[in-house]
Amino acid sequence: MILEKVEIGGKASNLKKLDELGMNVPKWTVISASVLAEQNISGELSSNQLSVPVQVQDQIKTTFGSKASEKFYAVRSSAVGEDGIQHSYAGLFETYLNVPFDEINDHIIKVWSSINADRVSSYRTENKLEGQQQIGVIIQEMIDADIAGVAFGIDPVTGDDQTKVVSSVFGLGEALVSGQIDADTFHIGKEKISSRLVAKDKQLKRNKNGSGVEYQEVSPEKQLEATLNESQLSEIAEILEKLNNAFGSPQDIEFAYLNNELFLLQTRPVTAVGHVQKGEYIIWDNSNIIESYPGITSPLTYTFIIKMYEMVYRQLVGLLGVSNREIEKHKDVFANTLGHVCGRVYYNLLNWYKMLAMLPGYSLNAENMETMMGVKERFELKEDFGMNKGMARIRILFMVFRMIWLQLRLPGERRRFMRFLNQVMREYEAMDFQQMSLDQLNNAYRTYEKKLLLEWKAPMINDFFAMIWFGSLKKKTQQLLPNEPNIHNDLLCGSQDIISVEPVHRSLEIARLVADDIHCKEFFLHKDRNEIYAALASGQFPKVKEQIDSFIERFGYRCVGELKLETVSYKEDPSLFIQVIKSYVEQDITRMKIDKRRDEQVRNAAEEKIAQALKGKPIKKWVFNFILRKAREHVSSRENLRYERTRAFGMVRMMFTAMGKRLFEAGRINDPRDVFYLEMKELLESANPEIDLSERIAQRKKLFETYQKQEDPQERFYTYGNDFSDTYIYSNEKLEDALIDLQGIGCCPGKVRAKVRVVKDPREIESLNGDILVTSSTDPGWVTLFPTASAIIVERGSLLSHSAIVSREMGIPCIVGVTGLLRSLKSGDMVEMDGSTGAIKVISDERTAE
Repeated sequence: MILEKVEIGGKASNLKKLDELGMNVPKWTVISASVLAEQNISGELSSNQLSVPVQVQDQIKTTFGSKASEKFYAVRSSAVGEDGIQHSYAGLFETYLNVPFDEINDHIIKVWSSINADRVSSYRTENKLEGQQQIGVIIQEMIDADIAGVAFGIDPVTGDDQTKVVSSVFGLGEALVSGQIDADTFHIGKEKISSRLVAKDKQLKRNKNGSGVEYQEVSPEKQLEATLNESQLSEIAEILEKLNNAFGSPQDIEFAYLNNELFLLQTRPVTAVGHVQKGEYIIWDNSNIIESYPGITSPLTYTFIIKMYEMVYRQLVGLLGVSNREIEKHKDVFANTLGHVCGRVYYNLLNWYKMLAMLPGYSLNAENMETMMGVKERFELKEDFGMNKGMARIRILFMVFRMIWLQLRLPGERRRFMRFLNQVMREYEAMDFQQMSLDQLNNAYRTYEKKLLLEWKAPMINDFFAMIWFGSLKKKTQQLLPNEPNIHNDLLCGSQDIISVEPVHRSLEIARLVADDIHCKEFFLHKDRNEIYAALASGQFPKVKEQIDSFIERFGYRCVGELKLETVSYKEDPSLFIQVIKSYVEQDITRMKIDKRRDEQVRNAAEEKIAQALKGKPIKKWVFNFILRKAREHVSSRENLRYERTRAFGMVRMMFTAMGKRLFEAGRINDPRDVFYLEMKELLESANPEIDLSERIAQRKKLFETYQKQEDPQERFYTYGNDFSDTYIYSNEKLEDALIDLQGIGCCPGKVRAKVRVVKDPREIESLNGDILVTSSTDPGWVTLFPTASAIIVERGSLLSHSAIVSREMGIPCIVGVTGLLRSLKSGDMVEMDGSTGAIKVISDERTAE
């Protein structure tokens, strides 16, 4: 066999090297380009006039032995330059599988003749390849694979050289390469293997008459099984590493398993990596922020909040002792704490770690932030964000005194903040935005921003201390009672001072008032919300009207998606709140169906366990009780101050909505609500008539319509820089596999066995009728639905998320932070959940029951 590369081509040369490396390659031989070319020196013969020389036939018999006629073969090209580092010629030449021995000669001619195909000429022209193309032909013993696939020594899409990617199918790999069937995909990292399994209902196999291949059905019980097990994936990864080293570049291999034996069919360099790693490695996560900004968030809201985050966090680190010079040095960090990914808001976790690294005690602060935000991967930051030991000691000493001073001042700062906030809100509530010009509204907003948003120190300091004290409480309880992993949550039950629960109680009181008046009840039952609102406005049922007006005055900004400026609040449309009361009356939810003593009992039981653990240790008991008091104080204040943010944002919403109306009246935009498709800077500069707002809005509306239709990006993914292409945002690599029996973070104790109801929007249903509420995230607008649920399970969130805090206050068993929840459960599934341990056991699956 002639084995010079210029004669046998790139594919055969790579097979030769695999043999030399001792890899398990099926028997093969190659017919050199020169031997074939000799049959058609003039280039005038057609394929049916060509013949395979006698010496080639002898070569084949010698290679495959006395039983060669009983076997089947793959006949494929090995062109000069094929499977090279620069050009792969992928799929351009013919390949034939499962060829009987007596048909090999005919198929050699077919492969050789494909050198003249139009597609080959086009490829050579596009890639500016000169000279005459030469081609060899490989004959390789056919492996009738049980499993086959391709594997890459580098992620071919992202260029991540720390990850190997394997795609595999049942049967022959040609079905995968041709794209005819879906494949399982495995990403093999340094520490874990992530998988994306698909339903595989067919496989390519040798046909029943023994010649050629055909698609055959995969048995139902195998269709959802993983094609490769962990041992096989490790074996493939080990071979890829060896080949990467031997060839000097990452390799793309084709492989097959037959009777659990691995065969390598070919190898080539990975060509044309789809994405070069440009920019820093970033983890994007919305498991916490989705509570505040669920679903698609408008450009106006996003550009507003990213500016707010920048302003308040610059203030916070300054209060904690970071110099203005250092803050300015890292201004890009503060300006990019969030990302807008296909219309969804995500945390840029890299920049959150960078902010923490500006403070001393980075490890402790990072751990507490991870608890608060549900973060699972810590960043190794560049030295630029570190500090030498001497500087760290000085900064720690300074910060200790600073934090003591801030802690002592905080109660007074919270009171001062509330007085100031209420004063500003009263001032702006007295304004008639509907009568103000665009310039007046613009000036009103700019003044509001300077007055309020630069004075947001108290809530931010409280948030920081809530993170510190809650983290300290968790650490202390784990030291005292290591077998009680969620007792720190139990200690926070029954605080009785969280404002988020008050709207529920007030709503129930109004519903009870309606139900106690037979005429009013009948009216609410049989009229729609607009008819009810009109009747109340005309003077009917004055007591109910008074209570509804009082509720909207106090909680009119509280609604689903209340921090999104495009949301229509109860204050803007009171009939939306009337619909809530109507649904309560219809479902006879007029009284809390939860024993309010339950959360007190949980709290008392937890306190008793701690008291026993600290018996005879008066100093440790005093320290623990001090930490507990501080944790309770700051966690409750954190939730309450979040409502003040809702009020502040609500006022911004009203100003921006009024600006939209002025722009519509001036003919600058086609609909008043189109204003939310502008960015904030554009809105504040919209008085300039030279700016074409309509064209920008039209383009964004079209883009956001696309976002609405597409699947949500993963809750957690990585990029290099801000590359939000599909390859990254739909990557499963940063997701944990969903399991049948799920585990989350227990937030409020209680065992419940019931059917689950998956709800994506609380407005889509009126009552859960005792089912377990299952959803991706909640915000304060969901609390009107909570009383109708026997328990709450939330995919996203942490111990300090809204779901966790409010469920503890209401005494409803709750679990948050459940990986793969919505991938595992569907409405109607029966589960048993334990709000103390966070365990969820699936009793019966509605899908299999059907």
